[in-house]
Amino acid sequence: MGVADDERRLLTELFEQVGPDAPTLCEGWRARDLAAHLVLRERRPDAAVGVLFKPLAGHTQRVQDSYAAKPWPELVDLVRTPSRLSPVSLAGDLANAVEYFVHHEDVRRARPDWEPRSPDPVRDDVLWRRLAGMARLAYRKSPVGVVLRRPDGRSTTAKPGANPVVLTGQVTELLMHAFGRDAARVEYDGAESDVRLVRDLDRGV
Repeated sequence: MGVADDERRLLTELFEQVGPDAPTLCEGWRARDLAAHLVLRERRPDAAVGVLFKPLAGHTQRVQDSYAAKPWPELVDLVRTPSRLSPVSLAGDLANAVEYFVHHEDVRRARPDWEPRSPDPVRDDVLWRRLAGMARLAYRKSPVGVVLRRPDGRSTTAKPGANPVVLTGQVTELLMHAFGRDAARVEYDGAESDVRLVRDLDRGV
């Protein structure tokens, strides 16, 4: 079992609890749309390409809609059960830890009473390694330097620059911020004008 497996299980349990029409942090998506996206990503790589390659976006949407139209218990079961033939499934935490963590939180944090989960050394170590590798992509548009710092002092440079804005928070919060979610508990340290630029940044990977 890895982080991706744990987050997949927790997400499907939450799906069953909140139902298909529950809100998410993904603009325009309810829980049903998010579940369909995860199934498409894993089981239909031909259609998943359209997420990044806009000329194929129509095909991607049609396939995703076909999954979203399935009965909710069937759709949740497709999310719950990894496809043994899928390269994405076989990649384990490398391809899936961040994906399932972020989307699990997209459902959790769309609820008004959400709170960050407690730190978990194993989970957070996996997520930190992935975050450190993708931070420069997430903050590539920043006009000022950005450093991500954990409470224990470990840090990674997301955007090189003099007098960078330092974002401090638990790994989970830094990851959600990097993925463009405003529902993230982070502290900003830097010049007020620079902090404003980072707060308003169109970030994400």
